[in-house]
Amino acid sequence: TTIMASPVLAQQEQQQSLLVVYPKTGEYTTASPRTFIIGTAPPDAEVLVNGQSIERSPAGHFAPSFSLNMGENTFTLRYKDEEKAIVVNRVSNDPVVPQGVAFAESTLTPAVDIARMPGELICFSAIATPDSQLSVRLGSLNIPLLSQSQVANLPSNLSVLTGDNQPVPRDNFTGFYQGCAKAENSGELGKPTFQLTKNGRTISQEGPGKVTIMSPTMFEVAEVTVDGGIARTGPSTDHSRLTPLPKGTRALITGREGEFLRLDYGAWIKAEETKIFTDAIPPRSFIRSLLARPAANATEVFFPLQAAVPVSVEQNDSGFSITLHNTIAQTDTIRFDDDPYIERLDWQPVISPGQGEQAVKYTFRFKSKQQWGYKLRYEGTTLILTLRHPPVGAGGNTFQSDRPLAGMNILIDPGHGSENDLGAVGPNGYPEKDVVLKVSKLFRDELVKRGASVVMTREGDDDLWPKDRVEIIEAEEPDLALSVHYNALPDYGNAMETKGIGTFWYHPQAHGLAVFLHNYLTEQLRRPSYGVFWNNLALARPAIAPSVLLELGFMINPYEFEWIVDPQEQQKLAEVLADGVVEWVKQTE
Repeated sequence: TTIMASPVLAQQEQQQSLLVVYPKTGEYTTASPRTFIIGTAPPDAEVLVNGQSIERSPAGHFAPSFSLNMGENTFTLRYKDEEKAIVVNRVSNDPVVPQGVAFAESTLTPAVDIARMPGELICFSAIATPDSQLSVRLGSLNIPLLSQSQVANLPSNLSVLTGDNQPVPRDNFTGFYQGCAKAENSGELGKPTFQLTKNGRTISQEGPGKVTIMSPTMFEVAEVTVDGGIARTGPSTDHSRLTPLPKGTRALITGREGEFLRLDYGAWIKAEETKIFTDAIPPRSFIRSLLARPAANATEVFFPLQAAVPVSVEQNDSGFSITLHNTIAQTDTIRFDDDPYIERLDWQPVISPGQGEQAVKYTFRFKSKQQWGYKLRYEGTTLILTLRHPPVGAGGNTFQSDRPLAGMNILIDPGHGSENDLGAVGPNGYPEKDVVLKVSKLFRDELVKRGASVVMTREGDDDLWPKDRVEIIEAEEPDLALSVHYNALPDYGNAMETKGIGTFWYHPQAHGLAVFLHNYLTEQLRRPSYGVFWNNLALARPAIAPSVLLELGFMINPYEFEWIVDPQEQQKLAEVLADGVVEWVKQTE
């Protein structure tokens, strides 16, 4: 997987003995405190970096790490008579605190237009000259901004991959100011005016974002117009995902921030994924009876509603729960016959005191511990939940000794796959896209030998986006979906010391498969363990089947790369992978 900043493979360098694939020869800019240099040269002579010999694998590959000073860092690589120079420019991520009486550039917030409900907090911030007096004028409000002396920087989510994810305190950072206020009357308040005073000098600057207070009586409603509208915990793609909203979902808009809308049950969604209209009342519904009926290797549950309300899903080892927001129960009767997969259906009202929201939560208890996937859709205002049953043969009851996976349909997704999407690159320039395709085809052949039907998302150099692969999974509805990758690191990682197999899951229904395959591969192949991760990856997110993303080793580790490209080891890996699937399916209950 391309976690490392995209390496550049200079084709003209392939004819030379000394090859550097990352960073590119020339200049490279990063905010990281360190970087690695990845490449190769024949093992018959030393490779020197700034005059010092570096460690290399038996085939001559290298990936040393170096600390970076702020500004330019020059690295000169030498192999025999060949020499290459790399300049890495380290820049700061921190905003520059102005020395004069001024606001730091592009630090006034709100940075985009926002809308809030009456009586809701509106917060402002700025980075400006330390030890100043700051305030914000917004309509009739005058809001003081106070200095925040203790500020901690949170590293990116990627930092957990290198074991360095703790906050970094900035106790002496005195140029950060914040303040909040409430506005009670609806209407457009315009852009705030920031004012700064120091040493008898006062300056003003208009903020970039306009503030609007929404009407409590004119209801704006958003209707989801895409399949699986992306609901988030906040108004940016940096915020965590929530249960996707089925097409047709309607909810009251209670806030705006830039291109995002806040919906009344708390989630945010991009405006472009909705159509917006006004209504006399917010979307609300009663729910009365429910009905379940068998479908093809699944159970469908029908929730008749007056409006297509937002939904959220929770999964755990003991069951599956779905919550219908903005819904009030008037339920007396539910028909739920004895089901081959579902033991029982329970429900309860969910009331949020003082918030006005009511919801209904339905919990399904299963006869087997393993869940096999689900999907949600609206037909008109009826929500349809499809709960998939175990595939034929799961649990070992009908296993054939020579074809233990007979009746199972397994999807393999070879990661990346075109000249525009190489993936990670090994020290000699060999791209991830090629090795994962080779291993995936070997894996496919082994699964077929064991009786499975196999679908591949690609058979060659296909230019597929992650969403294309997800669409294939959702259309095929396989029993298992396995995405095959090899790994890299952010450039502040240690490429020489980091190696091993990692597995990634998102939905709880995939957790057991991820852990089992991870342990099986590391034990049977005697390979290092990189770890098991919950991760918000596109190819781990499909809910229609247990979906796992496999990172089978590090392309950028010189020693592990030699194992990765060894044909005999690739065949062995494919066989062990297939055996791992068999063993996991046997033990599912």
